[in-house]
Amino acid sequence: MVTIHRSLKIGVLCGGMSSEREVSLRSGKNCFEALKRLGYENACLIDVDKNIVKNLTDKGIELAFIAMHGKYGEDGCIQGLLEILGIPYTGCGVKASAVCMDKEFTKRIVASQGIPVIPSVETVTEYPVMVKPVCEGSSIGMSKVNNSTELDKAIQEAHKYGTGVIIEKFLEGQSITVGVLDINGKTIATPILELRVKSGWYDYEAKYTKGMTEFILPAELDAELTKKIQALAVKAHQAVEARGMSRVDFIVSENKPYLLEINTIPGMTDLSDLPAQAKEMSIEYDELVEIILKSAVN
Repeated sequence: MVTIHRSLKIGVLCGGMSSEREVSLRSGKNCFEALKRLGYENACLIDVDKNIVKNLTDKGIELAFIAMHGKYGEDGCIQGLLEILGIPYTGCGVKASAVCMDKEFTKRIVASQGIPVIPSVETVTEYPVMVKPVCEGSSIGMSKVNNSTELDKAIQEAHKYGTGVIIEKFLEGQSITVGVLDINGKTIATPILELRVKSGWYDYEAKYTKGMTEFILPAELDAELTKKIQALAVKAHQAVEARGMSRVDFIVSENKPYLLEINTIPGMTDLSDLPAQAKEMSIEYDELVEIILKSAVN
């Protein structure tokens, strides 16, 4: 087990080869700058490519701070590589990362724990529906489908990002997200963030374009429902054996929460949800980065 100290050689891994590369570069840059402000003088920023093993070795990296999103970074691949190299890393392990990257497996596991999910649709008989790649994030490849004419096109779009596609009934309701942090041996939920899109639904553009989404923090939910959703988020985090941090997304329809997915490496950009949620509970950005850093040795 590595001991965290200010002279530790920390590699902030970002970029990568996924469709979420650009978001990851922004997350990584922010985390790297925070580590520098915190006094981790030997932190360095690493844009992950096929030479990652050589880069890690040449730089003598002693701990990896993973700020990668999507394929190869959030699905257990980079975690497995770091395990082989014997380099401690932040966040979830191989198993939790792989499970949570797969929306269908995530739903099966959390549903087995009594957490409500939106059932997948085998045959579409009613519209609208949501068509999603099984293993993508940031709403990439997702489509809201209003009729049979749009369905084939949406499925083809989702297939661009992998062979697995899931279809779910579209539920009208509040889009909300809950951060979960492991701090000093305790697992806690952050305040709930409600996401109100100015037009359409919460797609990639709405997520990463300033002004496209209104952020309500804390969400406009009654106290009882708030506590219930926070408890469900912690339960889901623990059910998949997540570590360090996660962000759990829900839709609340007719006063009932349905879990959509679990993000094991939440975004850390200027517009990202987890830093805003942490700040609401008086955890500033740099402190959040240090909490995530310490997950590498818990």
